[in-house]
Parts: sequence; structure tokens; C-alpha cells
Amino acid sequence: MTEPKAVKAIKAFTSAVQQEILSSAEAEELINGVHAHFQRITEVSGDDLSIEHLAAIPAAKGKALGLNYAAKCLLDYKRTTKFLRAIVSGIQAAQKKHPGELIRVFYAGCGPYATLMTLSAPLFASDEVQFSLLEINEKSVASAKRLIDALGLSDHVVNFYTADATTFMVPEADSFHMLISETLDAVLFRECYVPILMNLLPQFRKEVMLIPENVVLSLSCLPGPEEGPGAREQEMGEVLNVRKAIASHSGPVPAQLPDKKVDLSLLNRGYTSRLLLDTRVHVREDIWLCRNESPLTLPLEMTIEQPLQKESLVFSYWMEPEVELKCRFE
Repeated sequence: MTEPKAVKAIKAFTSAVQQEILSSAEAEELINGVHAHFQRITEVSGDDLSIEHLAAIPAAKGKALGLNYAAKCLLDYKRTTKFLRAIVSGIQAAQKKHPGELIRVFYAGCGPYATLMTLSAPLFASDEVQFSLLEINEKSVASAKRLIDALGLSDHVVNFYTADATTFMVPEADSFHMLISETLDAVLFRECYVPILMNLLPQFRKEVMLIPENVVLSLSCLPGPEEGPGAREQEMGEVLNVRKAIASHSGPVPAQLPDKKVDLSLLNRGYTSRLLLDTRVHVREDIWLCRNESPLTLPLEMTIEQPLQKESLVFSYWMEPEVELKCRFE
């Protein structure tokens, strides 16, 4: 049975997002309302303390969030708002580019709410946009199917795959217009965003629209109190640019990406230096998720004692045995 109140709540939120008329407080209130419907329909709140709902799911490379943590992503307010705006505007752009054509979206790592599908699909007819969904967690699949049915969106779904996105081969990959994978965490730790894209993106046609478009890790130096009130944060360059890393690689997903060396001679000698590692998420076109707007973009601060004994800081991004960023001095 369709849930008209839930559909109405979704359309109210999504329409306001597209008109860009929402204050932060208004977005939070509308998302909380949507979450209440999703929680009631699926019986997944994100607050369940059951170990099976909290535990991360191992993938071939990295881990997928447990069911509860994945559900909580809806309540990451700016993240949800910006991703939704990007997806709806992206679908509309694809419709203009391919008039009269069915727009096909592949959604990797949809979680128990299939959030970016269930929030965007109600704005389009099923003969305009259709989704194929991929999720590693069987319990998330069952939850998402229950929600999609309750929202009357089953006709928008062509396929629902239960599989590991880091190894999955997409049927008819060249027929898709958009690829969505928001499977990431701050400093690209633990989750599978990089290995998923290294596996999936080469399978799609070159012009496929990717959301988020890119994730960039960058390093900067914060001034210490000794440097005076006029001192400013100093940019030190990129540590990892995911799209560049993928473009420069071919073949199977590697265990490690090439090292990135950062010259420390830029740091002021004789002071205690604080380094800041930022995660910037380029969602689409001019839509960015910036520092402190989301748990995804919380910066990591590191303190380096002076005087420096080394000239460089070397960053290594690993995907085996765990997905993580490591650094060492040279």
C-alpha cells in the first residue's frame, strides 16, 4: 500500500531543495520529517543497538557501513541536501542532452533507505528515469525494497543487485547516464569509494555523469600562536585527487596508490606547526561539500614539532589489507 504522506513529505523537501529556498533549520526540519516516515516504514531508525545492524560489512577492498550507520546518513543534513540537488539537476541535464530518452541511473551502495533514489525518483515518471541499485548488505536490500514499494516507486527500479561493488561487473554498463556512489568517509578512511570507482567507472561510457564528481584530500599548514595575529593558513597542495588517480591507472584495482610526497620546507622553521588534512567533496558542477559541513569533511589536524628533522611528508593510500591513508617522514 502506497504511503501518500511520506511521498508528500519527500516532494515538499525535494522541491524546496531545487528552488534553493531552504534555510539550514528548514532543511533539518523537513529531513527529520522524511526520516520519521522512513523509520516507520522500514523499522530501521539508525539507533538500533543490535550488533548485526551496527557491524560494518567487509568488501573485497574496504568495508561498507553497517545498516544503522548507513541509515543515519540521511540525517547528515547538508550532505543530503547538496547530493539531492546535484542528482535532480543532473537528471534534468541528462534529459535535455538526450530528449525523449529514458535516463538510466546506477546507484552503488544504496543502504537501507536508498536515500538518493527515494528522494529524487518521486519528481520523475517511471518512463523518464529508472534506477539499478547495488548493495552488499542483504538486510539493507530488504529494507530498501520495502521502502521503495511503500512509496510506490517499484516501477522506477529495473534491477536490484546484492553484491560487492568493488568487484561487481555491471550488465549493459554503457547504457547508463549517471553513476552514484557516496560510499565515503572523512579522509577516505575505511569505506570503499576509491576501489568502487576504480572497479566501476571504467565499465561505463566516458561521458557518464558521476556523483560525487570527485573527492580531493589536501594539506595546509595552520599558523601557531608564535607567528602573530596576521599569520594565515598556508596551502601545501593535494595529497590525493581520486579522479586523477583513476585516470592514471589501468587494470585491476591495486593494493596501493602511488605515494604523494609533500615538501616540508614551506613550513616556518623554529615553530610548532599544525597541519590540516581536508576532505573536499565535489558533488556536481558548482556544488561542493566543504570543510565542517558534514562528518565527511571534518578536517584531521596533525602537530609537527620543530625543528624538523625531515624534509618531506609522504602519504600512501592503501586499499589492502584495509582502506586507509598512511603517512611517514623522509
